Amino acid sequence: MSTSNRESATLLIHCADQPGIVVAITEFIFNNGGNILNLDQHVDTDQHRFFMRVEWDLRQFSLAEDSIGNAFEAAVASRLRMQWQLHFSTDKLRMALFVSKLPHCFYDVLSRYESGEWQVDIPLIISNHEDMAAVAERFGIDYFCLPVDTHNKRAQEQKQLELLADYRIDFIVLARYMQILTSDFIEHYPQRIINIHHSFLPAFPGSRPYHSAFARGVKIIGATSHFVTADLDAGPIIEQDVVHVSHKDTVDDMVRKGRDLEKVVLSRAIWHHLNHNLLVCENRTVVFD
Repeated sequence: MSTSNRESATLLIHCADQPGIVVAITEFIFNNGGNILNLDQHVDTDQHRFFMRVEWDLRQFSLAEDSIGNAFEAAVASRLRMQWQLHFSTDKLRMALFVSKLPHCFYDVLSRYESGEWQVDIPLIISNHEDMAAVAERFGIDYFCLPVDTHNKRAQEQKQLELLADYRIDFIVLARYMQILTSDFIEHYPQRIINIHHSFLPAFPGSRPYHSAFARGVKIIGATSHFVTADLDAGPIIEQDVVHVSHKDTVDDMVRKGRDLEKVVLSRAIWHHLNHNLLVCENRTVVFD
């Protein structure tokens, strides 16, 4: 995460672990007049994989933004066979919200957006119900209701994809959108769809997980936010947290605590994505903080 209001660039990198990686990257930045603001690295010793996030000040940098990527590829990345992403602090991502009827995550995201907590644009909300239309209108965000059933799912997803393209959406947040996305849809936004759900799965499946957990006498409630993949609720995990419950808590208490946790966990996941703190390798995330 950037600790400065200065214009900066951020590189996210992973490659096979080998000597000289840090030197090569930092020399590239130094030789072009950059001053490093943040640097974090990790080596997965089991997979022999190197991960890095590095951010540097662009005020004295000798390369123009549109030439940094090509220069880095030629000088460093190709030689060390790196996979990399380059981001700039001046870029504001465009996020679409998908929602059904449950409002808690939806309201929380919009409140953080309206308060200016995040550097993001939310020009589009898509739902399979009309329930949140008035809320979207209050926030001045375009709202489209596209009801989904087993007969029209693919046709409705095609309409959703057209809207996402028209609004130039960078990533999607499922704020308790109670529909399973097809693999065809997900392929259009790989590692750019963020979901949130309770963490009772797989032990307590179905529509009444809190009731099942209450009957079992569970002592913790969890929430998980992850990138969406074709494997249902099994994508790379971004953020998780838990809260303790006891015999004193009713089912309503557990639902309330669980929804509070979902809001916080989802907001943390969005924050990491907006600040380019995430690297995905296979089905795991490296989260720099």
